[in-house]
This record gives sequence, structure tokens and C-alpha cells, in this order.
Amino acid sequence: MRTLRSLLALAAVVALGTLAARFFYGERPHLTHTMGGATMGTTWSLKVSLPQGAPDEWVAAIGDTAQSKLDRIEHLMSTWDSTSELSRFNRSASTSPTPLSPETIEVLAIASEVGERSGGAFDVTVAPLVDAWGFGPRGREQAAPPSSDMLSDLRSLVGLDRLRVDARAGTAAKADPRVVVDLSAIAKGYAMDRAAEGVQRMGATDFALEVGGEVRARGTKPDGSPWRVAVEAPTPGSRTVFHLIDLGNEAAATSGDYRNFYEMDGVRYGHIIDPRSGLPVRWKGYSVTVLHREAARADAWATALSVLGPEEGLRLADSLGLAALFVLPAANGGFVARPTAPMAGRLEP
Repeated sequence: MRTLRSLLALAAVVALGTLAARFFYGERPHLTHTMGGATMGTTWSLKVSLPQGAPDEWVAAIGDTAQSKLDRIEHLMSTWDSTSELSRFNRSASTSPTPLSPETIEVLAIASEVGERSGGAFDVTVAPLVDAWGFGPRGREQAAPPSSDMLSDLRSLVGLDRLRVDARAGTAAKADPRVVVDLSAIAKGYAMDRAAEGVQRMGATDFALEVGGEVRARGTKPDGSPWRVAVEAPTPGSRTVFHLIDLGNEAAATSGDYRNFYEMDGVRYGHIIDPRSGLPVRWKGYSVTVLHREAARADAWATALSVLGPEEGLRLADSLGLAALFVLPAANGGFVARPTAPMAGRLEP
């Protein structure tokens, strides 16, 4: 009975917020409300523009909705949570089709699409290689890089054909019981999409949601100006804005090797692993930012283009009409911007 009352109360808050936004406030000035929390090993922040005088209950319900949506996806897809749906799937020794939640199946379907279009540069079965290089949940356990024999063995578990996804049946099947799936390069973006969808259903039409440096925006700020995202110079140990980009109803995701890496015997190893070779990508000190109407695809494509690198990746992004920006080391010690055509006119130094 208490659960029913709670649901009815929440429904009333949602209805009040939506009606208030549409009818009660008219042309009242809007104010920015900021809220946030923790998710997926990082933090989230939501800036939402609401009419002056918006009820506190409405504002709180918007924040609660964002948190619950993010929590839902984390509980389904985290490899750091041993109780998650994905962790249970990874532990399973079955190669038969396994029913999974609609959300996980949708993410796997998007990942498969990006994987095919990128020629295997994006591959969620890369988890054994990520672990071998010390960037998985167990951390770095070896004092030396993995041997070529070890990598050769692990590569037999990695590939787009190692996982079969049947979106219509809602199932996924491993080609080998040892196959392990890692959704860390797409789940955060997908969680942002679901959270943004929830916030919008609460009656908020103007907001910017940030999770771990990635941003999904809708509408404008209270003054009518666009929400903006800062693209950092890919310099380890510092945060310097290199370019600003105005966002419409879209998301921005950045991938690069300049934050998560380690050095061993004078060699730098980054966390972005090429699933085709089994090695960390050879490009150093650069980043890739992708804009897309869906944060999940922006997230996945940023990783795929990072793996492909500034030449092959830029050519593919241009051919697909992706709004992408490569930030590369310049000969003078600074950085140079290499945007695709859809991105070129949107950069503000």
C-alpha cells in the first residue's frame, strides 16, 4: 500500500511539473537549477532551466529521476558490479541464447552497428584484452606487459563474430564460454540518453546533463543562449580549454589516452585497446570528440575513431557525415584541430 501511495505521489509531482511548465508560468523568467550525484565510478551534474517559482518538489523529482535512470543502467551494465546483469552474463558458461533486459539488448545492438561500420575498431568483446593490459576491474596485476603468446590466445575470444545478438528475440549468445563483454565505452552515453529522456518527461525542456565529462543538451540556457561544451587540450595532468562548441539537442563525447595510462620501462600504455591487434593504440597525446543526437552513439564513435587514428578515423568520419574533431599534437609543441566538415564551422577557440 505504501508503494502504491509513493507511486501516486510521484505521478502527481510529474503532472504538476508538466502542467506548471506549460500553463501556470507563462512568460516568467527562467532560472538555472543545478543538481548532481554519483554514478558509474564518476559524477553527474544536471543544469536545468525552469520558470521562476517552480515548486521545490518538482525540482527534486527531476533530480531523482535523473539519478534513478543512471542507477538503472549502471546496475544492468557495470563490469565493476558483480551483481549486474552484464557480470552475470560474463560469468555464464552457456553458449545458448540468453534473455537480457531491453536496455542491454539495445546497447549491444548499437555496439554491433558501430562495430560493423568501423571495421571492428569498436568491439565490446575486447574485455579480455583490456584486463590483460591492466585497465579492467582487477587493475594491473603483472609487472610486465602481456606476452605475445598471451595476447594471441586472448584475441581468439575477441571479435564481432564472438557475440550474437538477436534484438527481436531479446537474447545474446557467446560463441565461446570464455567471451567477456565490456560496455564501458557506450553504457555511460546510453545512460545519459535514458536520463535525459526521463528529465524531459518530467516537463523540463531546457537542460544540460554531464556525466564524467560527456554532455547531453536540450534547448537553451535561461538567457536563450546555447549550452556549451569545452574540449580540453589532451595534456596529462592539466585541464586547459582548447575549443568551445555550442550544443543543440545533441550530445558530445570525447575519447583519448591522456588521462588513463601508465608508463613502464619508459613506454606509455594507454587504456584504449585496439581489438584488432590486441595492443594499446599507437597514437599518443590526442583526443577525439564526436557530436551526435544520441549520447550512446557519440560515446561509441569517439572510441572507434580513437582506435582508427587521425588519418583513417578522419576519413571514415567524413564519409559517414559524423561531426568529429581530432585534437592532435602540433610540431611547435601545442595542438592542432582537425575537424570533419560537419564540425568545422562549430569550433570557437
